Amino acid sequence: MASGVGMKACSIVLCIIWLGCPQVSFADPGQTLISAMAAELSRNRAKLKIDDFEVPYFIGYRIVDEKKIHVSASFGALIHDSESKRRRAFVDVRVGDYKFDSSPDPELGLNLDYEQFRPSAQIPLDDDQSAIQGTLWLLTDTAYKKALSMYLQKKAKAVNSVKKAHVDSFSKEAVTTAVNQSLSPRIDRPAWRTLVKGMSLRFRKTESLMSGTVSFGFVHLKTYVVNSEGTRVAKEYGLYQLVLDAVTRAPDGMLLEQGKTLYFRSLDEMPSPGELDGLVDAVADDLMALRIAPMADPYTGPAILESEASGVFFHETIGHRLEGERQNDDSEGQTFKGQLGKKILPEFIDIVDDPTLRVLNTQTLNGHYTHDDEGVPAQRTVLIENGILKTFLTSRTPVEGVSQSNGHGRAQGTARPVARMGNLMVTSSKRVSRNRLKEMLIDEAKKQGKPYGLIITDIIGGSTNTSNYGYQAFKGTPRKVYRVDAKTGAETLVRGVEMVGTPLSAINKIVATGRDYGAFNGYCGAESGYVPVSASAPAVLFREVELQRTKRAKRRNPVLPAPWNLSPNSAVK
Repeated sequence: MASGVGMKACSIVLCIIWLGCPQVSFADPGQTLISAMAAELSRNRAKLKIDDFEVPYFIGYRIVDEKKIHVSASFGALIHDSESKRRRAFVDVRVGDYKFDSSPDPELGLNLDYEQFRPSAQIPLDDDQSAIQGTLWLLTDTAYKKALSMYLQKKAKAVNSVKKAHVDSFSKEAVTTAVNQSLSPRIDRPAWRTLVKGMSLRFRKTESLMSGTVSFGFVHLKTYVVNSEGTRVAKEYGLYQLVLDAVTRAPDGMLLEQGKTLYFRSLDEMPSPGELDGLVDAVADDLMALRIAPMADPYTGPAILESEASGVFFHETIGHRLEGERQNDDSEGQTFKGQLGKKILPEFIDIVDDPTLRVLNTQTLNGHYTHDDEGVPAQRTVLIENGILKTFLTSRTPVEGVSQSNGHGRAQGTARPVARMGNLMVTSSKRVSRNRLKEMLIDEAKKQGKPYGLIITDIIGGSTNTSNYGYQAFKGTPRKVYRVDAKTGAETLVRGVEMVGTPLSAINKIVATGRDYGAFNGYCGAESGYVPVSASAPAVLFREVELQRTKRAKRRNPVLPAPWNLSPNSAVK
């Protein structure tokens, strides 16, 4: 595992037009989709049966209507410009009952022969109800046959397997009927082309850059959920993304990258042209500072993770291990299985996942949603209180000790929903000022006889291994790391390391936290695909962290300078 800039020449008014819909309803095209889903579900509910085998007790349809726009430029020239639209369906058919059903068992295969034919999950873009039903018809037929096969295999497996504590297969949830109220955006792509070209052109003024790109992306999702229990949910989600990325090599040949990613739900959150200028320059300046920074040595000792890096740390080390399905899967490490009601973190740490929260300190949160991808309303969920584990994140797949969904069944596209994080919020009752936190870092370094401590200000992203066939470990890739001299407190930028460790060891070495909370926005990739997430946490002082050298090839810098550096008239002023 799965978390902005500017240019004076881009002082333009973005011609983005919003067509406001004061009340979104099941009107075209949604009405056609909903009608087709309901009609085909009703037909299969009434008639779908093979000989003397079980009939479905649950049928669920999810259609995702997706529109994407992507525009990119490099050093002032357009390199990508696309717009796409597609509709896809996911069909869930279950036989058995809520206590024991055909839900997939990771230890079992299906071995079904469909003569190399697989029904397409692509739903027609035309609002043709019969054609839409045709796609759902074949997907439902295939899902039913697979469900019967899985159900029989699971019953056979029970003959030879040691009986475990019973956990239901599927949770009963209240019927939900909901339609999001939202806006339908129309994007003026020429304006965005002008913006990204102008912003990326600004990278030309920094010598030694090998890449300087700016990308704009927009995704607009309409998701429709209909099931045999009576739930009918239509929801919309729109997210803008502006990505800056620059690459160079250090004199010793190490490849270095710096960047900035901005997410926003509304164009009102868009930085001003002057602020965008500043972001481009900051990325380039940070990269040039990193280029001449000394290499860091492998390190174990005290360190501060600033708030954004801290959010990524908790996401990787704790959040993924509290996702429900991992507690049921014997191939998982199941770090916290059986730990409900027990202390797993320092008593001054609380963790909540709250996808109902739209904004934190004026910052829009990626992980906000109203209903999950199983049609269950999003819920604020207290995971850890005073260091004690209270519950797990759950979809409609129960886990031992937690029988109901708390609205965290999420998926990308047509993947099967599983429990995933939304907005992971870490709070602390042991808070000190930023200056005091640095003083405590220096005191801890002296106590351990270390010549310096570390401050990690930003992490590009992270990964973690939660399986039981590998080491229970995590890794984060810092963008900026500073050595803090234990005698003088002077901070020196260093490069070439990544943070590693084991989660249980790392979390129990937290000494104190800062007072201010920052938020990290991004996408998280896991079993059900990539989903938008956020993490908020204070800066954290660790008694000990471990950093290892980054494994990167060292190659020669380009022999010749960039062509625009040859002409004074081509440089950006």
